Amino acid sequence: MKTVVHAACPHDCPDACGVLITVEDGQATKIQGDPEHPVTRGFLCAKVAKYLDRVYSPDRVLYPMRRIAAKGHSDAASAGKSPAPTQAWQRITWDEALDEIATRFRAIITEFGSEAILPYSYGGTLGALNGASMDRRFFGRLGASQLERAICSAAGEAGLISVLGAKLGTEPEQFVHSRYIIAWASNIHGNNVHLWPFIEEARRKGAKLVVIDPYRTRTAACADWYLPINPGTDGALALAMMHVIIGEGLHDADYVAKHTLGFDALREKVKAYPPERVAPWTGISAEDIRKLAREYATVRPSVIRLNYGVQRSEGGGMATRAVAMLPCIIGSWKEVGGGLQMSTSGAFGLNKIALTRPDLKPEGLQRPARSVNMVELGKALNTLDDPPLKALFVYSSNPAAVCPNHNEVIRGLERPDLFTVVHEQFFTDTTDYADIVLPATTFFEHKDLQTAYGHYFVQVSDRAIEPLGECRSNVELFRALAMRMGFDDPCFRESIDEMIDGALDSENPWLKGIDRGRLQRERQVRLNFAETGARLPASGSQAIGADAKAEPFLPFAHGGFRTPSGKAELYSEAIKAQGLDPVVEFIVPQESRHGKKTAFPLELLARKADNFLNSSFSNLPSVQAMEETNLLEMHSSDARTRGIRDGDTVKVYNNRGEIFLRARVDGAVQPGVVSARLNWAKLTPGSRNINVLTSEKLSDLGNSATFYSVLVEVESSKFIP
Repeated sequence: MKTVVHAACPHDCPDACGVLITVEDGQATKIQGDPEHPVTRGFLCAKVAKYLDRVYSPDRVLYPMRRIAAKGHSDAASAGKSPAPTQAWQRITWDEALDEIATRFRAIITEFGSEAILPYSYGGTLGALNGASMDRRFFGRLGASQLERAICSAAGEAGLISVLGAKLGTEPEQFVHSRYIIAWASNIHGNNVHLWPFIEEARRKGAKLVVIDPYRTRTAACADWYLPINPGTDGALALAMMHVIIGEGLHDADYVAKHTLGFDALREKVKAYPPERVAPWTGISAEDIRKLAREYATVRPSVIRLNYGVQRSEGGGMATRAVAMLPCIIGSWKEVGGGLQMSTSGAFGLNKIALTRPDLKPEGLQRPARSVNMVELGKALNTLDDPPLKALFVYSSNPAAVCPNHNEVIRGLERPDLFTVVHEQFFTDTTDYADIVLPATTFFEHKDLQTAYGHYFVQVSDRAIEPLGECRSNVELFRALAMRMGFDDPCFRESIDEMIDGALDSENPWLKGIDRGRLQRERQVRLNFAETGARLPASGSQAIGADAKAEPFLPFAHGGFRTPSGKAELYSEAIKAQGLDPVVEFIVPQESRHGKKTAFPLELLARKADNFLNSSFSNLPSVQAMEETNLLEMHSSDARTRGIRDGDTVKVYNNRGEIFLRARVDGAVQPGVVSARLNWAKLTPGSRNINVLTSEKLSDLGNSATFYSVLVEVESSKFIP
């Protein structure tokens, strides 16, 4: 018996692919991209194409487990394998696990209060239900500390929203009409591969691709023009571009007058950022800055694909704000194939109140529970008081790998008085410090509702196979735990379909006519945008995407910004209220070569690997084979002055920690910059990854992580951990 089931990839990627899973006699035998999905178009990224290896990996966690050894690494765990139950774990039943968690939680609440319990989750799944629904209900009803989920995109989102008022952007399908495409801190080949065919089609029609990135990525290697930029200086480059555009009268005066607020203040601000001043910061010559600004403003339509690398520095929010101003001052939002894309997630407008039930709280609680920033987990575990954290519940995340200031995080996780529960598919870095490990489903094994942050299609992801072993989804886990805690609120008994219906029951007009039945019939449905009045370019009458009737979505062609003023806010009272420059400014990061002088002269790019997804996939042999790990990439001049040759073992260090890697002396980075990639700590020499070097310092906007504001020193080492 063979069936083909439609699902949607829920991993933290803008593409949110439509997926077809072939099932034979209850077992998945094939995975492929849905050819009818207008963005997926029948292919998958190299990671998800190997997803059967993930689902059926012999290292899957399949049963609830209780720790029977000291917290930390075992020999088997250090090799990346699931430790045998007799070594570190004892298999227990779900009833035993739930009883133990409920008993420990009740005891902690009695002695310390409910805020001594902290949930910790992020982008392990972006499914609307398994990402944020029953878990939020449970921890809200429990009265646990709330988690400020700011580690990845909060600074950029704050910067974008400060100008546009919403996370909206150019459809990927429109890139075929662009004639000037800037990939700004966006490795499209590595983490947004379904945009690439649209860019290639545009290039065949004469478009130019410009890549701005401090690292020579796969995408940069394919560019028509690659501009290497020093880390953390993107805001300065955007300001210099506006200096040229406004100074030479290349802005769209009519669009600016009708649809922006604060242009005169911006005009004055950018006078202080001529290309000659900015060039030493960015590492890009004044001549190239002028050329970039003129081409961007005059070769039309022009579009920017901005990704989150820009905002992972001390000034990341302001940098994103500056880049977001560029299409506003040249009026490219008016054009099919113009504008900017960073995130499209603001369009979906699901009924999150129905999903998360923020009204739930313990009886007698008169105030909201305290909030803990996930970036500062190390500090929270080790210093938080009144009450201290006594329980940590981790799901959809791997904080022992992905959190900054790794050594402090591990010190906190090692606390014998910290009760830690981890719901996971594999024995990760974080499970090495868990007291209870619970088995989690993959997206093959549960049903969900899927939106996107790189396109405008909503999908239902159907379950293809029964859960392996005793795996449970996030929804079913927190439903069961609510029952065990005695929560009798009806919302904990809602079915999956009822929750999907509730999410789609929204006041968002773009969801009008989209319900669960239609999604299950049509597999993916584009949001129901109002008529925009846009016209396709004269050079072609082809439709946007696969639907010949679809009109291009131009969110700001006629203004309509979601800001308080209704205009693109080049001057923001909200930014001013935070004590920041209400227009925009560039402040040299303290932890950079241009900042305060220290003993650490090299800037570290703590990059994501091309073939992993944050820390996901990095333990799978078929995916590991695609990625060369444990490298420190250096410029030849920096290696030469330190007596380092290609292939040498090197120690990379600062005052937060040290890590031993293998030197790769090549042309991927500029002088003064080194680069290393995120991996599981236990798959890295010495069981430490690059986050031993990163700090918990927060960004200027959004309280986000500053992974790319890091200074280090490097020296040759004969020591191999």
